[in-house]
Amino acid sequence: MTSKLTDYRALTFDCYGTMIDWESGIWDALQPLIASNGRSDITRERGLNAFARIETAQEIDTPGMLYPELLSHVHKSIALEFGMSSDTTLDEAFGSSVPHWPAFPDSADALRLLKQHFKLVILSNVNVDGFAASNKKLGVEFDAIYTAEDVGSYKPNAANFDYLLTHIKSDLGIEPHQILHTAQSLHHDHVPATKAGLRKAWIDRQGLAHSENWGATAVVENRPEVDFLYSSLMEMAQAVE
Repeated sequence: MTSKLTDYRALTFDCYGTMIDWESGIWDALQPLIASNGRSDITRERGLNAFARIETAQEIDTPGMLYPELLSHVHKSIALEFGMSSDTTLDEAFGSSVPHWPAFPDSADALRLLKQHFKLVILSNVNVDGFAASNKKLGVEFDAIYTAEDVGSYKPNAANFDYLLTHIKSDLGIEPHQILHTAQSLHHDHVPATKAGLRKAWIDRQGLAHSENWGATAVVENRPEVDFLYSSLMEMAQAVE
């Protein structure tokens, strides 16, 4: 069945990778470790790929750990993988870096346009305080915000989407068929959203539709089909307009 964007009442969003440029934020936050070890051989691609693998494993191993602490563990593991020396100060600085991750240049304007047509809901893999800091860069008030801290697990765990569907119905009166899940990450979002029976809009910031540049996102061998594909959030907003 073919649908159009205006068929939906709510857009449920991933934030990091979709609205916030987490790859630039992660790479910037890795620089003190790389510089202190004099490692010019660690490229952005190598660093982000290592982050993707290690973060995914850490989220599975410690689903109840708050994201700043989880990031600190990831930083320590990245150092070990590359044979670098880290310390508590460096690990914790990386763990507290989320508020410094920049928004994509189009995010705030696009969200303001989308807010005129939809309820906007966040389903994020960070903690409550971390998202609150990022939210200041995004220029809109979201109708509901659900984080990994609220759920007690990290996407792509099905529990996160179960939580979303239960709470968006009780909080906003929105049914699953009225939702368009909008995200960059195939691994964190589109695979579990498919299993949850949701329609999907892929914001392909990495250009993965035409390349294999997985960056900070875990590789998905069998890519799910999506209902809409855009290269940016503004492209989606303009399609609605």
